[in-house]
Amino acid sequence: MLSVEEAIAAILDRAEPLGGEEIALSALPGRVAAEDVKARLTQPPFAASAMDGYAVRFGDAQKGAVLKVIGEAPAGAPFRGVVGKGEAVRIFTGGVVPEGADHIVIQEEATRDGDMITVKAEQDAPKHVRAAGVDFQKGDVLVHAGTVFHEIHGSLLAAANVSAAQTHRRPRVALFSNGDELVEPGAALNAGEIVNSNHYALTAMTKGWGGAPEYLGCAPDDEQALDDFFERAKGADIIVPVGGASVGDYDYVKSVFRAKGGEIVFEKVAVRPGKPTWFGRLGDARVIGLPGNPASAIVTAALFLQPLVKRLAGLEADAMGSGDAILTTGLSANGGRESYLRAKATPGKAGAYEVTPAASQDSSLLSPFAKANCLIRREVDAPACAAGDAVEIVWLR
Repeated sequence: MLSVEEAIAAILDRAEPLGGEEIALSALPGRVAAEDVKARLTQPPFAASAMDGYAVRFGDAQKGAVLKVIGEAPAGAPFRGVVGKGEAVRIFTGGVVPEGADHIVIQEEATRDGDMITVKAEQDAPKHVRAAGVDFQKGDVLVHAGTVFHEIHGSLLAAANVSAAQTHRRPRVALFSNGDELVEPGAALNAGEIVNSNHYALTAMTKGWGGAPEYLGCAPDDEQALDDFFERAKGADIIVPVGGASVGDYDYVKSVFRAKGGEIVFEKVAVRPGKPTWFGRLGDARVIGLPGNPASAIVTAALFLQPLVKRLAGLEADAMGSGDAILTTGLSANGGRESYLRAKATPGKAGAYEVTPAASQDSSLLSPFAKANCLIRREVDAPACAAGDAVEIVWLR
């Protein structure tokens, strides 16, 4: 039986970022750059005025100077001549600063009479000219490979005349539930049946980690039916059967997986909740079998499915973000499996987070997750601890 660390390592040893695909700028946020993205032009491509006013030679712009206006340069319509001594060009914000000029006298600091202007304020240094390339130069790397695109990147790349970018493909994740006792929400329940709920959390979590999840439905406890579900999952990068991971008489998922030529890498993990979690390969797909109990499914997905999805998506494949927090109540000693307790962390008065575990940690309970925003990690054979002690937490959200 592997430790949590060993299980994650075994999963990531069999995962490399997926190949790239070209994505339009409007769809980039949240995707991961598969290669460096370089500017295709210099920005701005010319010296541009930052203000409305008059383009002049700075040496001519002393207070009281009278200059002749020889033309104008609105944005998009450059003045084609050269600004000589004693001359000025009427210019507007974004206009090309004409040859010969190196300073803008803003319009509030000049008076105009016909074709003549008078500089009415001291000009202490050349100003209000945006040099060509002050933002970036052609060939500059604007986005490095591995960067997660955010909302501003689209505008940045558009300004660089880039219309699309190569990103890592989102891993396709096919999930299906297993169990004769499961029915979908809204159905009438017969004796012994329960509502199938895990896949709502798992698909949402998978999408948040950078995956493209698809829920295939619920397979009954029947070998042929399970074979059909594995067939339907073909083409997925990751297959996630939920349930049927234990060793009961009706747990057929792993036997069907083996019969289809699947390779089991590990079958159990020394973790609570989620000991029956297993991992293997079926063709090109990685297969993570999760326990059916809600807490077990959600915790093990966060621990083992998350790094796999992230690695394939080109993201850093570390587990959940972690940190220390101060317990508000005591905890008993831990046993021989690494344990993860559902808990809620809040900022404390002294600046450190304070964390309170849920009253019940039964693996069948979903309600503790409604308030929980983290898990308290308890190492193997960790001793009892009291209120006020520091513990490690890993964030759920």
